[in-house]
Amino acid sequence: MTVETETGPAGYEPKVAEWKRREVEELKELLKEYENVGLVDIEGIPAPQMQEIRAKLREHDTIIRVSRNTLMRIALEEVIDERPELEPLLDYIEGPVGFILTDVDPFRLYKILEESKASAPAKPGDVAPEDIIVPEGPTPFEPGPILSELQEAGIPAQIQDGKVVVTQDTVIVEEGEVIDEKTAEILKKLEIEPMEVGVEIVAIVAEGTLFEAEDLHLDVEEYEEMVKEAASHAFNLAVNAGIPVADIADVLVTKAHFEAFNLAVNACVPVAEETVAETLLAKAHGEALSLASAIAEVDEEALDEETLELVRGAAAAAKAAEEEKKEEEEAEEEEEEEEEEKEEEEEAAAGLGALFG
Repeated sequence: MTVETETGPAGYEPKVAEWKRREVEELKELLKEYENVGLVDIEGIPAPQMQEIRAKLREHDTIIRVSRNTLMRIALEEVIDERPELEPLLDYIEGPVGFILTDVDPFRLYKILEESKASAPAKPGDVAPEDIIVPEGPTPFEPGPILSELQEAGIPAQIQDGKVVVTQDTVIVEEGEVIDEKTAEILKKLEIEPMEVGVEIVAIVAEGTLFEAEDLHLDVEEYEEMVKEAASHAFNLAVNAGIPVADIADVLVTKAHFEAFNLAVNACVPVAEETVAETLLAKAHGEALSLASAIAEVDEEALDEETLELVRGAAAAAKAAEEEKKEEEEAEEEEEEEEEEKEEEEEAAAGLGALFG
């Protein structure tokens, strides 16, 4: 490990603190261990919120490691021979940053970081991200100076049952307004944390590619829908064009079989396949029966007794089916009428209840 020091006399070897050596070695191990390595901006994040964010990230096997920029730079330089793709990150080590190390792909990581943001107290000069509302209800305060402080801030409050109570929901700062010192103090006392803080990706290297934050700001759900739609279109194109790829082989075979079956039936081709033969026989039987029925309407004596019985049986079956359908329709109509009557009775009962209290 090399650490920049002031030039000493000839033969002078600068002494490097042992903790710095250990820190660089630990950073190097982490840089080698994780597939994706990046830098995040940690400026202005209070310690409690940082702990909360780190805990959420650990659920995704992701860690943030903060160290001195000089030591981070040294560690990065010393692993470049093994991981040359990380070299561009050297240009981003400035200001309050830390390493973020993960095996999660950068687009999903960006979404996780957005979801890991924590609430934080407002500071004077902060801009309200949305309307800040002090809710109606009791506060933890007993009567005292806090009552006048709330009233001076435009928050309606009074004493009830020995406690200071806010009497109605009140917008104390509108979205986009700057929060002044007095308002920040009131919000702190009321334990209202209107601000949202979180680490922001500065740059990250994944699969040899450097991504900056703006590259990762995508609507993942929208892209998933686009991919699904593209896959559906590709599937339909392959099927309709008859492209014999493995993913649609079963569909093509089924489609070809269905088309061949229809062709054989419509062209009356007596192929050996059992289902085709059965369908052709059923079709011929139906057509013959229809013809016989038409003849019977003109002259029943033109048909032999066996054929006439078949015609009469078919007519009886058709009539029975029609009557059954008619009965079902009538039953449905009766059921609808009963439901309407029931609803009218319920509405009438509700009206009487309202009338007589």
